[in-house]
Amino acid sequence: MKRIFALIFIINCGYTAAQLPDHNTYLLKQIDDYESYSGSWGYVSPGGREYAILGCYEGTSFVDITDSANIHEVDYVPGVGSNWREMKTYSHYAYVVSEGTNSKLQIIDLQYLPDSVSLITSWNYSGYSYTHAISQSGPYLYLSGGNACPNGGVQIIDITNPVAPIRRGNNTLRYVHDVRVWNDTLWACNINNQKVSIINSVDKDALQEVRNVNTLQALPHNCAITQDRKYLLVSYENQDPGMMEIWNIEDIENITYISSWQPTGITTSVIHNVEIFGNIAIAAHYTAGIRIIDISNPLQPQEIAWYDTRPQDNLNSYLGCWAVYKFPSGKIIGSDITNGLFVIKTSFPTNTTEPVNIVSGYSLKQNYPNPFNPETKIEFSIPENTFTELTVFDMLGNETEKLINNEFLLSGTHYAVFSGKDLPSGVYYYRIKAGDFTETKKMLLVK
Repeated sequence: MKRIFALIFIINCGYTAAQLPDHNTYLLKQIDDYESYSGSWGYVSPGGREYAILGCYEGTSFVDITDSANIHEVDYVPGVGSNWREMKTYSHYAYVVSEGTNSKLQIIDLQYLPDSVSLITSWNYSGYSYTHAISQSGPYLYLSGGNACPNGGVQIIDITNPVAPIRRGNNTLRYVHDVRVWNDTLWACNINNQKVSIINSVDKDALQEVRNVNTLQALPHNCAITQDRKYLLVSYENQDPGMMEIWNIEDIENITYISSWQPTGITTSVIHNVEIFGNIAIAAHYTAGIRIIDISNPLQPQEIAWYDTRPQDNLNSYLGCWAVYKFPSGKIIGSDITNGLFVIKTSFPTNTTEPVNIVSGYSLKQNYPNPFNPETKIEFSIPENTFTELTVFDMLGNETEKLINNEFLLSGTHYAVFSGKDLPSGVYYYRIKAGDFTETKKMLLVK
């Protein structure tokens, strides 16, 4: 039986009317079996099955959402009690952190799904016992807040061997609440001092802040980067209430504010987290629930769907939807602090790649246009669901950019866009690794 969780963070107890009815979405399943909830994330197995990973007060729940008619919990891993639990995945492992005393970094093996999961270890090092947030890019974890490093900065953990992490470098200049990683650049939200700092992490043992941006609002909470790497979406967890802002980051020396966004008809709810999937941004907007925004034109973000996980009010409070995630099937999950896991779908497609079709074999097409300046499209096909990498190299074999970083893709035709905006003219190579298939092609950047 579910226990009622009493520790609720209400900022403004005045009643605010509920929002408009749910729009362009429908509920597949709600699971509410534990006392409270926090972060959530997704995992897609090599066989294509989809799993929601749900942070609960005393552990982590793993829910099979593959069959819409049979969404159910597969397993549960206990942990130290905490109001904040976050997680990310790499290969067939989940990495879970919290701010619970001596909670450490839990490493959970997912290879035995759909039957069960297995806790490998709770890993730590001298001085490290808890973490506020966790990010992942390739074989690296980024721990922020807590005591993973001095001053609550950001600490890199090397998981090249997924079950034997190695502590690498850190940056302790500012407290980092959450961080996004793109091509060895960290975009760190410094919630305590109204800044987003930009950190160079090419050298994983020596992180350097290259500049910082004073944000318009207080308490920058988290951020996300658009697929074309031109815009940064920043959420603000303040009581004004915090909006989502969009910033142009094409020129790192001239980062400019573009626009702000709030839910349709709501000016009271506080935004928490935002995630980007192609031209779709999905926001966990506390009392306003799951919000789905078309950002194909960042100058005019358009809310196209929503599902209210807390329909009784739109209080300016830290209640309601905590985190969101979208799966290749189009299913969207949202974790609500008091109401549990929501699995929903939209009444329209939200694919983030080209429509999946039947292909007869692996192929890597010639980029187009070629020669190019500054952007080109690289298309490829895979005949089965598999983990895929797409990497660009210069003539000397130095890695220029990893366009797709060990992502699990469904069978069909996909593409990525490569920008040579900051690169010199010359010959470059792009290589795909998918399953046992590897192929390399040459392209020419002419400025």
